[in-house]
Amino acid sequence: MTNISVQYEPPLPAKETLPTMYDLPSENPEEPGLPDEFHYFQPQLLRQTFQPRNWYPDRLFCGSDINLYYDVKHPNWYKHPDWFAVVGVPRLYEQRDMRLSYVVWQEGVNPLVVVELLSPGTEDEDLGETLGEPGKPPTKWEVYESILRVPYYVTFSRYTNEIQGFHLVGDRYQRAELSQGRLLLPSIELSLGLWQGSYSKIDRLWLRWMTLDGNLIPTPEEEAAVAKQRADRLAAKLRELGVDPDELS
Repeated sequence: MTNISVQYEPPLPAKETLPTMYDLPSENPEEPGLPDEFHYFQPQLLRQTFQPRNWYPDRLFCGSDINLYYDVKHPNWYKHPDWFAVVGVPRLYEQRDMRLSYVVWQEGVNPLVVVELLSPGTEDEDLGETLGEPGKPPTKWEVYESILRVPYYVTFSRYTNEIQGFHLVGDRYQRAELSQGRLLLPSIELSLGLWQGSYSKIDRLWLRWMTLDGNLIPTPEEEAAVAKQRADRLAAKLRELGVDPDELS
């Protein structure tokens, strides 16, 4: 009997035959807007760089992945902004505890700015293209514009790298003019714009806070790196002068 060997074609790579990350996004059709990895890092960067010069840090609150309750007549209604900031409230709830949520009728101060990170499941509502339904909670746009009257509303798409800013004028949002690609917030001496760089070792275009002139507000990690560079330069200068910096400590 003759043994016949059969030559099989090698299997195709999984990427060519099975769904990829882009085919299986994190959004659940029944609960759109579930966070992906970008929704974790981007709010962190916004929080770390939100440093208004005219407010003490203990009078600022930044919220992300937290419920925002907005209507005392419907206390169970809430929105879930990707990121928002409030100025003029204690950093801690009643000066002693971290917040489980932000309840505007108890806090007494509405957010100054809200940022929504666009995703396929929520983009239409984030951009005000979804109409409210009678008897149901209002849309995000309606809450931010008409109920909370948030002065600044910003959307950012990581897919198109487009930032859109809206400023409350009267009782309606108007598209804000960007200055060199940045939204200016003179009342807190900050601007919000795009920055190409590495954050958490991920290099991409990020949304981050800057001064009105466009200078970056450093993160704690960046501040530590600058401090180390200065210390290293000082140590090198001392060694040039014949002084051992280790003996000075």
